[in-house]
Amino acid sequence: MRSLPFADPGTPPLRGPITLLLWLAREQARVVLVAVAFGVLGFTCSAFQPFLLGRIIDSASASGLSRTTWTWAGIMLGVGLVWIASNAIGHRWDITAWMHAAFRTSQLVTRTVSRSGHNITKELPTGEVVSSVANDTMRIGEVFAIAGQTIGSIATYGIVVVLMLSQSVTLGVVIALGLPVVAAILALLVKPLQKRQKHQRDAQGRLTTLGADTVSGLRILRGIGGEKVFTGRYRTQSQKVREAGVEVAGTQSVLDALQILLPGLFIALVVYLGAVEAIAGRITTGQLVSFYGYAAFLSWPVHLLVQSVNVATKAHVAAGKVVKVLQVVPATGAEQPTAAMPPADVPLIDETTGVTLQPGRVVALVSADPDESAQVAVRMGRFDDEAEAGTPVTLGGVRLVDLDKRELRDRIVVAHATPSLFSGRLAGELDVRDSANREALLRAMHIADAHDVLDSLPDGIEGEIPEKGRSLSGGQRQRVALARALLTDPEILVLVEPTSAVDAHTEARIAQRLTGWRRGRTTLIVTASPLVLDHVDDVIFLDSGRVVAHGTHRELLDLPTTAEGGREAARYRRVVGRSLDEDLDAELDELLSATNTPEGGKA
Repeated sequence: MRSLPFADPGTPPLRGPITLLLWLAREQARVVLVAVAFGVLGFTCSAFQPFLLGRIIDSASASGLSRTTWTWAGIMLGVGLVWIASNAIGHRWDITAWMHAAFRTSQLVTRTVSRSGHNITKELPTGEVVSSVANDTMRIGEVFAIAGQTIGSIATYGIVVVLMLSQSVTLGVVIALGLPVVAAILALLVKPLQKRQKHQRDAQGRLTTLGADTVSGLRILRGIGGEKVFTGRYRTQSQKVREAGVEVAGTQSVLDALQILLPGLFIALVVYLGAVEAIAGRITTGQLVSFYGYAAFLSWPVHLLVQSVNVATKAHVAAGKVVKVLQVVPATGAEQPTAAMPPADVPLIDETTGVTLQPGRVVALVSADPDESAQVAVRMGRFDDEAEAGTPVTLGGVRLVDLDKRELRDRIVVAHATPSLFSGRLAGELDVRDSANREALLRAMHIADAHDVLDSLPDGIEGEIPEKGRSLSGGQRQRVALARALLTDPEILVLVEPTSAVDAHTEARIAQRLTGWRRGRTTLIVTASPLVLDHVDDVIFLDSGRVVAHGTHRELLDLPTTAEGGREAARYRRVVGRSLDEDLDAELDELLSATNTPEGGKA
């Protein structure tokens, strides 16, 4: 058996839910076929039990506990042992088929979400995506878990009909035609059940989305006093989910009741007709017992068939939801690379603005519009092919959109201003490429000046941090993210406002250590902080979407307004000066908040 998770879950067709389910069956054809084989074997052994029991009764009635009777009893014992073994092994293969389908689907959804970027939230609500992983993948797996038994029971149904027709044409015909009629009646409830299940699934998805949005915006809601409004909306939607669930349960309860009632009435009919045949002398006592056993046995395949239709209905709905997720086109496209990866140490150029990163240089990017410089970083990391259409970024003269994304991610790393942290060991959170030793981890934390984070955790670098780093301050989270980016040690590192949430003293230490560590390797720092600009090799000034000046920080500050480029230098000084004023204001506020305390009074 293949180990889970799969190294490559594959690429399914996305024409619809049926094609997805058939593709999953083909991908694990061996597992499904083995499960079906054991299902057929187990049900065949079960089907022969009433036949063998009838033979034993007839033999014992005719000649007592003769050799023939013991022979039939031995055969029944052997068939029973095979039945037990096949059921035990078959159940293992049924679970394997379920897990393979569920895990493969979950990996497909996770891969699509991780690659789609912001496009996933454009196309689908958050609740739909969460439900696809949490619920829909399990529903899809269930149809493969029951496939072996269902196909086995259908195949065995034919064997039983042949056995019965060979002993009594009347009873054989009744059973051969009666059970399909029972199944057809039960199937009439499947369509309304499917419709109500879909309605419940949609309502549950909307409720999940509403809950996720409310939790993510909880602080804002509290700030504007909107908790009651959103609580009311959540209560209303949860009631809709409850009502939809009651409708599903009502239809399901009728179906479950009929699954017991109709086969029970059918067995009573078979027993009555068999008794009439036995009284008339047309069948033996053993055959009467066999027919009762056949009728009781065949109610099991009918139950399984109806259950399978129910499971398949849920799987069809779930597969339709999964297909919608898988159809989301990644923000960075899904095309195969069309160009070979350029060699190392070549320029990275944003053709839109003219921003050029020469190999081995630590460069800062300053812009009057922070969003403008952040967009440059996004393009250089190839996070949105649509934004790059017609305005390419090239690496060594080759467009990024033509290169292999996985290899490109190894060479170019972009760390955003609002980092995301996950729960777990701090060491694991930092070492995302699983290649750093303890010394490298501590060095990265030192460069990011994050020693206070280590002090705040009982186990230091091996300490646990909660989801989203809630136990850390904004500045601590930013520095942990900076250390994480440094540990990837890429050929080209792009940092967006890596020190925006720290005080001036900390920023100065980080700037000195960071530029010293990355010197000689291509690095772009998007910032307007003079404390950082003082340490970089070159500063690029962006204005109105184009590079208008570049040089060292001191050169741009000292350029006279009368010289060529003086006007751009003046604008640069205004931007940098504004940033400096903001830093001073922040320090002053921090100082005042520290001195205006109840213990110390006003400083």
